Amino acid sequence: MKNAMLSLALCVSCALPGFAQTDAKTVMAGVYQQDTSHDVTLKATLDVTDKDGHTVRKRFVLSRVGSFGNGKTLVRFTDPPDLRGVTLLSINEPGSPDRQWIYTPATERVRSVSPRERSERFAGSDFTYEDIAEHELDDFTYQLLPDEDVIENHKTYKILATPASPDRSQYKFIYYWVAQDVPCILHAQMYDPDGREVREMHASGLKKEKDIWGARKTEMTSLVDGTKSVLTIDEVHLNAGLDAARFTPEALEKTP
Repeated sequence: MKNAMLSLALCVSCALPGFAQTDAKTVMAGVYQQDTSHDVTLKATLDVTDKDGHTVRKRFVLSRVGSFGNGKTLVRFTDPPDLRGVTLLSINEPGSPDRQWIYTPATERVRSVSPRERSERFAGSDFTYEDIAEHELDDFTYQLLPDEDVIENHKTYKILATPASPDRSQYKFIYYWVAQDVPCILHAQMYDPDGREVREMHASGLKKEKDIWGARKTEMTSLVDGTKSVLTIDEVHLNAGLDAARFTPEALEKTP
């Protein structure tokens, strides 16, 4: 899904004026292409609630250089202490599978994230490694469905997204609800290879930052495990001139 944590923080966080057409791929292209920033830094809070209702609060800083779908992203945790310094690097290049590396201070080592780990939870949250990575528009095919639900006071387009090939996603298909007045994903339902709904995402709190609209809260729910994670964007900084040299596997062990 131009997916969750970063992808939801960004793809759901930036928008341009309304769509001229209602072709499904055109709608999704608007979602993908609306972020015109050169770099972005987000400070965020992640509240993870287990099936018994216990919540753990985690904080991280997300940074990206380059354009969405052709850039490099860092997610570095700052709290709680047992997660502090854990950092995920994602590199996306058109025409190539996304690549990810994770640094864990406890082991003092950097390792690559294997394709089989894409469906695993990241940092104990309901966001998987794939959800954090960025997809290209052509990783999926799109079909516009007749439903036009109202979500967060926005009329929406409902779109069925299907992976162009099975190796592009852990999901068999995804339903997206995209606002008609701004290209923001407001809701999504993700289905596993057996056609079972496994996750549900909901975005709210749209706010404008330097003429760019963004969702300030994104909730991801695991329907299988009965857990949820709520991502809240606390600060947004655009075009601050980030150093691209920080976004390499070799630089992960260094303090930013």
